[in-house]
Amino acid sequence: MPSRSLGPNPWGRLVQSLVAFLRGLGASRLMAMVAVTTALIGFFAFVIMRVTTPQMTTLFTDLSTEDSSSIIKDLERQAIPFELRNEGAVIMVPKDKVTRLRMKLAESNLPKGGGVGYEIFDKSDALGTTSFVQNINHLRALEGELSRTIRAIDRIQAARVHLVLPERPLFAREAPEPSASIVVRVRGSLEPQQIRAIRHVVASAVNGLKPQRVSIVDEAGRLLADGAGKEADVAVGEERRTAFEKRMRNEVEAIVSSVVGQGRARVQLTADFDYNKVTQTSDKFDPEGRVLRSTQTREESSLTAENNGQVTVNNELPGNQTNTTGPAARDQSKKSEETNNYEISRTTKTEVTEAGRVNRISVAVLVDGAYTKNEKGEMVYQDRSKEQLDRIATLVRSAIGFDQKRGDQVEVVNLRFAEAPAVPPVAEASGLLGMLQFTKDDVMYVIELGVMMLLGLVVLFMVIRPLVKRILAAEVIPALAEPAPILIEGNGPNGELGPNQALIAGTSGAAQLIDVAQVQGQVHAQAVHRVGELAERNPNETASIVRQWLSEPERVT
Repeated sequence: MPSRSLGPNPWGRLVQSLVAFLRGLGASRLMAMVAVTTALIGFFAFVIMRVTTPQMTTLFTDLSTEDSSSIIKDLERQAIPFELRNEGAVIMVPKDKVTRLRMKLAESNLPKGGGVGYEIFDKSDALGTTSFVQNINHLRALEGELSRTIRAIDRIQAARVHLVLPERPLFAREAPEPSASIVVRVRGSLEPQQIRAIRHVVASAVNGLKPQRVSIVDEAGRLLADGAGKEADVAVGEERRTAFEKRMRNEVEAIVSSVVGQGRARVQLTADFDYNKVTQTSDKFDPEGRVLRSTQTREESSLTAENNGQVTVNNELPGNQTNTTGPAARDQSKKSEETNNYEISRTTKTEVTEAGRVNRISVAVLVDGAYTKNEKGEMVYQDRSKEQLDRIATLVRSAIGFDQKRGDQVEVVNLRFAEAPAVPPVAEASGLLGMLQFTKDDVMYVIELGVMMLLGLVVLFMVIRPLVKRILAAEVIPALAEPAPILIEGNGPNGELGPNQALIAGTSGAAQLIDVAQVQGQVHAQAVHRVGELAERNPNETASIVRQWLSEPERVT
């Protein structure tokens, strides 16, 4: 079978046909095709780059300038892509590398947290360092470590600690007390127990520092804790009252909600506390309870002889012998004394009442009514009975430890709530969806891909397809507009067409083009424009053609 050849130079013919095709398009169509092709390439390049770009997640947040600079140098050294946000305070890295990077940076002690800790002594030269420099470094290290500890507490983004550790002057009886000031940047607001915890953590880490000497200020300049130490008892009392009210309110709301339904009860509880500290001492004596404490007995006896009251030298000499002619008179006396001591029983009682006694409790409970369905399936509101409200009040009194002598009050009121009953929560996904465990980032990534695919289809079918059809339709017009064979008798000797008859044949073909253009829409305007240009260039021939059409219309078939 003989093969078909394209000629001596098929590639040259192909190039010539391509050049002819481009010239036939015209400048406007060629520019339109170039613009559509460029836009299409750019759009799909953006889609491909967006899809192939790794999903970024947060590596670290709230970084200082020094930590951010050190981390960026490490990431550039490892050739890992990253993004900076919030003026360098947030660093984003690919999601599949975030865990490994955190462990790798932890080996390099990054991030340091914007402060210097005890690592300041790792590279110090102890031989050439004075005691003053050592004390300053110790103070810096202690402040840095406390800042890191405080930042570990929830809701605290950043913290800065200033310590004042005065030295005891010579020949002074009393040493000045140390103090501390803390500036924190928080998300939201700190609770009272968190403020107390910060003060106690700092006080426990510094020798001789009392919690009352620690002052705390937030980034807005609001004083969270006074370091003067005057409001310590009041702050503790207020915190105790708040915690007591919150605990009792939750207990009452839980027991009432179990009866009327979740979210169908509102409880307000107020406790009146006495913050005075009272010390009372009492002594009680029991007269019936006598106890012998001690007994003392004393006896005395004396004997005297009568000498007529004479005082002589002989009588006073020792060993004198007095001749007595008869018995002498004697005087003898005896005395006995006994003393008994008794102790009466006594009871001493000392009572110390700390601040924070409950004087009175007031509770207000608001419950919603019951909702039932009528015959039409509509929700109908119904008030609760007085008996049910009394039972709820009894439960509330038991929950708060109601004491009538103390002046406690409990009020339970039934009113219709403004909002509709709460919709029951949707059950969590189970089965295959529960096993997949899609995170929020995964769902957002899938949604982003879906939106980009949908946008690509819209651009393809709504923009590119109409433009391509329009360009291709402009090329089909000459094929559709080819004139049918027209029989015109020539006036020449051999039947050739004269110049006027050739113009008539051309114009007849143009007329048929106009008819086809009327069917094709856009071709109509182009054909009319060409005929108009032809008439402007050859006005005499055009007039002759029109006269010939009017005089000899039957010649044209």
